[in-house]
Amino acid sequence: MAQRQRAEQGQGPEHGQGRGQGQRARKARLTARDWADAALAAIGEGGGLAAVAVEPLAARLGTTKGSFYWHFANREALIEAALARWVEANTDEIIAAVETEPDPEKRLRRLFTKVTGITPVTRSATADPLELSLLASTGHPQVAAALRQVTERRIDYLAGLFSEVGFPEDEARRRGLMAYSFYLGHTQLGHAVPSALPSPEAFPGYLEATMDALLRRE
Repeated sequence: MAQRQRAEQGQGPEHGQGRGQGQRARKARLTARDWADAALAAIGEGGGLAAVAVEPLAARLGTTKGSFYWHFANREALIEAALARWVEANTDEIIAAVETEPDPEKRLRRLFTKVTGITPVTRSATADPLELSLLASTGHPQVAAALRQVTERRIDYLAGLFSEVGFPEDEARRRGLMAYSFYLGHTQLGHAVPSALPSPEAFPGYLEATMDALLRRE
């Protein structure tokens, strides 16, 4: 009720005392997504889940703890929102992007080009520090649940692609698991020993050979 009254009066958690201050703050009021994105950024920068702390995140966002409590009941609620945002950005949006390709084999190749591609600047643009940090935090129940959801979603999608290509259901599932294992191994290797990966010039041929092996009919 108090929150509703403050909202009606233009006095949310980022508002100052004066009307002019309230109007300016209302334009810049932070959203729950702003907080979730800030939490993910902090996790990915090496702090892990320990970096999801209200006061440091408030400082990062240039606001106060009041803004946090406007959107979330507690830290666990923020972690839940951040993980949901990660699932959306790192799985759902990527799948949606490759779904514009009608041919399933080309879709599969496009997907792996997207998630394992490298540039001359970095050997592995997909050694995603955020995903690696979450993989290292599987002992946390919320993270474990999100990783289980993402893993099932990704393997199901890959299996569906192999099925569309023409493999029987069991074989499509097996190849989907193999393809996802390749992705995880590539990501971990790109983080731990990037020099072991092919050079940017050699990488397209390496990826093509990997895809050919996954698509080969025995």
